[in-house]
Amino acid sequence: MTQFILTLSCENRPGIVAAVATTIFEHGGNIRESQQFDDTESGRFFARIVLDHPDDRLDVAKLSDALNAVAVRFSMTWTLRDRAEKQRVMLLVSKFDHCLTDILYRWRIGELPMEVTGVISNHPRETYRHIDFDGIPFHHLPVTKATKADQEARIWALVQETGTEMVILARYMQVLSDDLAGKLSGRCINIHHSFLPGFKGAKPYHQAHQRGVKLIGATAHYVTADLDEGPIIEQDVERISHADSPDDLVRQGRDIERRVLSRALRWQLDGRILVNGVRTVVFRD
Repeated sequence: MTQFILTLSCENRPGIVAAVATTIFEHGGNIRESQQFDDTESGRFFARIVLDHPDDRLDVAKLSDALNAVAVRFSMTWTLRDRAEKQRVMLLVSKFDHCLTDILYRWRIGELPMEVTGVISNHPRETYRHIDFDGIPFHHLPVTKATKADQEARIWALVQETGTEMVILARYMQVLSDDLAGKLSGRCINIHHSFLPGFKGAKPYHQAHQRGVKLIGATAHYVTADLDEGPIIEQDVERISHADSPDDLVRQGRDIERRVLSRALRWQLDGRILVNGVRTVVFRD
């Protein structure tokens, strides 16, 4: 049975749910799942609906036209897509490959239904000699301060050439320029090795150790021009003690980063994340 995911957001007002549900019903659609959220602070309404047709004969074009009429009425932003249609995802990585290997493993076992369009790294392929890319295109794009603009232009060209829909910074330890961050707005997710706001810099776990923290964490968020200030998608933490060394924190941190980024990516692929200004609405599974 073919299922479709409808996501929508608009200013909240009476009649939205009724109008959308009626439109789906009138076109033979059957609602399988429905999640909604009314943000009383922003006055915005958000919803995610999974629907199908009892006879698997949904006329998507006609339903889309009807939904568009509803969208005009309510000034609504919306998307409707086949749930089985896999998004095209590109992975960017630097020296640390734990998030990359975790994503590729989850992809291979079917946990992350997507098309991997390529892997880009500022380190040579030999860095990942233990990883079986199994036909996945690998692009070594070294970068320096002097070559950053040209390197990012090549990244953007690859995104366009491959029809990439989402870019995942799987511990890609280069700060994207405002230009590239703007081009990837809403379609680029980063994993930050800290429970934001927190310790910033190259060695956050060492800073945390020096301060004697009792919790460490990681944050997955959309990339924006404001460094590490994009809408947060998911966070997680681990409790630590005075007996843990910086190496212990790094080890535990890797585990947190892996699971936080994979959750964020899975939810993105299943249409569960809607941006709400500087925040997100996440309809968790």
